[in-house]
Amino acid sequence: MLDELFDLSLYQSLRGLSPTHLQSILDRLIPIEAHHFNFWQEFFGLHIERLDLARRLKLQLILLVCRVFGAPAIHLVLEAIEVYGVRKYLRVWSTYGDGPRGAAVREILEDEFKHEDVVVTSATELQLSPERVRNIFLGLNDGLIEILGAVSGFFAALGNATAVLMASITVAVAGALSMAAGAWAAVDSEAEIRATEAARRRFLGEPDRQEETGESPLRSALVVGTSYFAGALVPVLPVLAGATTVLPSALTAGSMIVVVSMLLSFLSGMEMKRRVVANLVTITAAVAITFTIGLLVKRIWGISA
Repeated sequence: MLDELFDLSLYQSLRGLSPTHLQSILDRLIPIEAHHFNFWQEFFGLHIERLDLARRLKLQLILLVCRVFGAPAIHLVLEAIEVYGVRKYLRVWSTYGDGPRGAAVREILEDEFKHEDVVVTSATELQLSPERVRNIFLGLNDGLIEILGAVSGFFAALGNATAVLMASITVAVAGALSMAAGAWAAVDSEAEIRATEAARRRFLGEPDRQEETGESPLRSALVVGTSYFAGALVPVLPVLAGATTVLPSALTAGSMIVVVSMLLSFLSGMEMKRRVVANLVTITAAVAITFTIGLLVKRIWGISA
C-alpha cells in the first residue's frame, strides 16, 4: 500500500520537474497508478493518505537528484521503479494468487506489468544498461573492499601513515589497471564469440538473430577501472587527511558502501537490505582478516616503517 502511494506521489511530483516529452509519459502513468492504489486500498480494506517518514525522505532525496541531473535522472528513476515493481508484484502474487481473490489480483498485476511497462519503454529508450550497472558496482565494490583491506593490513604491519598512504595508492592504481584490463578482455572475448557465431550462421544461410551487442570493450574497461579507482580512494582519503589508524578508513568506506549499495540496488531492482548487509559483512571480514595478517607479518618478520 505505502509503496503504491509512494509511486503515485513520485510520478505526480516528477511531472513538475520534467520536460514536455516526459510530462506526456507521466500523464499516462499517473491515472494508471492512481487506479492501482485505489484497488489495493479496497483489497486490504485500508485508507492511507500519507507516506511514512522513511518514504517521505526517500521521495525528497529522489526529487533532489532529479532536480540536479534533470531528464536523464528522471528516465533512470522511471525505469528503476518498473524493475523494482516487478519484484514487488511477484511477491504479492506468491502470497495472494491462490486465495479467493486470486483472479482479481492477477488482473491488476497483469495491468501493472503490461500497461505501465509499455508506457515507459515505448516512450523512452532504455537508459540503464544492465552491463553498465554490473561494471559500476563491480568496480566500486572491489575498490572499496580491496583497498580498505590493504589499508588495514598496512597499518597493522607498518604503523606509519606515510608508508600506508604510498603503499595503498600504489595498490589502488595497480588494481584499477588490472580490473580495466580484465573487463576489456572479458567483453572483447564475448564480442569475438558473437561475431564468430554470426559468421557461422551467415555461412549456413541461417537467419540472423536479433541480439544485444552490449557495451564496447574499451567503454567497459574505462567504467570498471574508473569505478574501482573511485572506490579505492574512499579508504585512502582519511589517511591522506592525517588518520593514523584504520578506524577512520573503515568508517568512511562502510558509510560509502551503504550509500552505493542502496543506490545501485534501487536502480537495478535488487533487494536493498540483503545487498547492504552482505557488503557490510564483507568489509568487516576484510578488515579483520587483513589486520590480523598484518600483525602476523610484523611479528614474524619484524617489519617496520
